[in-house]
Amino acid sequence: MAQDSSRPEFWDVRYRDGVTPWDAAGVPLRALRWVEKLPSSKILVPGCGTGYEVAAFAERGHEVTGIEFSDAALEAARAFLGARAHLVRKADFFDFDTAPFDLVYERAFLCALPRALWARWAERLSVLVRHGGAVAGFFYFDDNQRGPPFGISPQRLDELLRPAFERVEDEAIPESESIAVFKGKERWQAWGRQL
Repeated sequence: MAQDSSRPEFWDVRYRDGVTPWDAAGVPLRALRWVEKLPSSKILVPGCGTGYEVAAFAERGHEVTGIEFSDAALEAARAFLGARAHLVRKADFFDFDTAPFDLVYERAFLCALPRALWARWAERLSVLVRHGGAVAGFFYFDDNQRGPPFGISPQRLDELLRPAFERVEDEAIPESESIAVFKGKERWQAWGRQL
């Protein structure tokens, strides 16, 4: 189980040992600029890690829910969020039961999932995102065989998200704005939920 990233124990070990190379210690400017343009929205941050985006989106007036299934990650998020600790909860993305969201934010969540779970991830998004809502964030494109992070191809991402979603934004992220583990291999994308 310690080597299976679909299990909470995998992430517990990494958080407790301080081995978190995906942790950007903040929120990318691209995400902040995009979220600042949104009207007040209901946002889900799956695999929220330390909770940087949860805090930043809440500070901008959004109703935010961060979820984690790792106890150690949840502890880190609650410690970081302090008075906003109630915005994160222990939940499994595949079992999380709540009303639809306006936005599901992506950063290092899809690439943390074993590829065998990707079809289920896409199916869940079509349930969690309301019609007219979006999935937006940073996607890790690579042809690596091992992970995490598990890279995806643009074609595979299209296969997973269409026909429920349509890509409405796609731009490269400058290497200077990426963390080392994703450098040169991530893109900002926004996918609108089809009506």
